[in-house]
Formats: sequence, structure tokens, C-alpha cells
Amino acid sequence: MNGHVRSMHFQQFMKPATTFLSLLLLMAVDSTRTVAASRDQGCGNSLQQTLKLTRLAQKESVDLIKTYKASQGELSELFCKMSMSDVPDPNISGMEPSERIVSMYTHLQAFFPHFKRVYEQQTDLQSPTSPLLTELSRVSARSELLASLINSFYQSLFPNLPVPEPPGGPTSLPPSQNIFQQKVYGCVVLKTYKEFLSNVSKELRTLKSKVCRWRIQINTLFY
Repeated sequence: MNGHVRSMHFQQFMKPATTFLSLLLLMAVDSTRTVAASRDQGCGNSLQQTLKLTRLAQKESVDLIKTYKASQGELSELFCKMSMSDVPDPNISGMEPSERIVSMYTHLQAFFPHFKRVYEQQTDLQSPTSPLLTELSRVSARSELLASLINSFYQSLFPNLPVPEPPGGPTSLPPSQNIFQQKVYGCVVLKTYKEFLSNVSKELRTLKSKVCRWRIQINTLFY
């Protein structure tokens, strides 16, 4: 009888403990769902902002090339049909999504010194009030903002993976150029940048349809 009483007392003691543990488990699951949902929303919002700015930068790059051609004289079409080395690669590389986002980020950064060089060259060739200089400044600033958004998007997807430093050290710039070479170089840089932005836009749409959607499906399945 005493054993039976002790068993009943033990069961009565365990009921609140079991209820408390169940409550803690429910709170932990709910917290995990909240964090997962927040990250999913962040993935979509961050990507959408980045894609929106990329499209705007694309449009501005098209307008900039038109302004550039109009400011280079009679041979402007010829300048823009020529090719030149020592410009960034417009293609995105990498197998995994993290690698491809890093590729977008580092390739975009590689354009910064080229924009600066083109602006400096055109400052010597254009009047101070030239609309080309204004548009070059705008596109350069927009590219830096886009790089910041791509970095933020990467961090939202891979918070535990730091963005690697660009390989190969500082971006190489072409040696001293004559006026003809400067005009060719400027158009090649701008055309390559426009092509790069087109590739970024395609890549972001792919990430939107695969990575963010995949994360939502995984979190729905497990939580």
C-alpha cells in the first residue's frame, strides 16, 4: 500500500514537470519557426531590392552608353565596336549559389577603379558641364550601392559564411593611353558593365526561383 501511495505521489509530481517540458518544447519549435520565417522573408525582400536596383542600373547603363557615344565625335560607333583587354569579366562563375553571389559581388567591385579611370579621362576630354560626367558619377555611385545590397543578400542567405576577399589583389588597369585609346576604353568598359548587369539580373531571377523558394519549402516541411 505504501508503495502504491509513493507511486501516486511520484506521478502527481511528474505531471507538472512533463507539462512544463512540453511547453518549453512548443516554445522552442515556435521560436525556430519564427526565425526561419524571418529569414525566408529576408531572403525574398533582400533579393527583390537587389533585383530592382539591378534593373535600374541596367537602364542607366543603356542611357549612359548613348550619352557616351554622342560625346565622342564622329567615330563613336567605331570606338564602341572595338575590343580591349584589361577590363572586368562580365560572366558570373561558381557552382554553388554562395559562390555565384560572391562572383557577382567581386566582379562588380572590379569595375570601380575602371569607372574612376574613365571619369578622369573624360574630365580631360569634356567640358565641366558635360552630361556625360554627371551620368558617369551616377552610375559609379549606383554600382557601389548595388555591391552593398548584394553583400547584404549574401549575408541573409549565408550568415555564417564571410564574403571572401577578391582573389588576385588590386584590379589591373590599362597603361597610359592616347586619346583614341581612351575613347575606345571608355566604351568597352561601359558596354562590358551593361553586359555584366544583364547577367546579374538573370542570376538573381534564378536565385529567386530556386534558393529562396527552396528555403521556404524546406522550412515548411520541417517546421
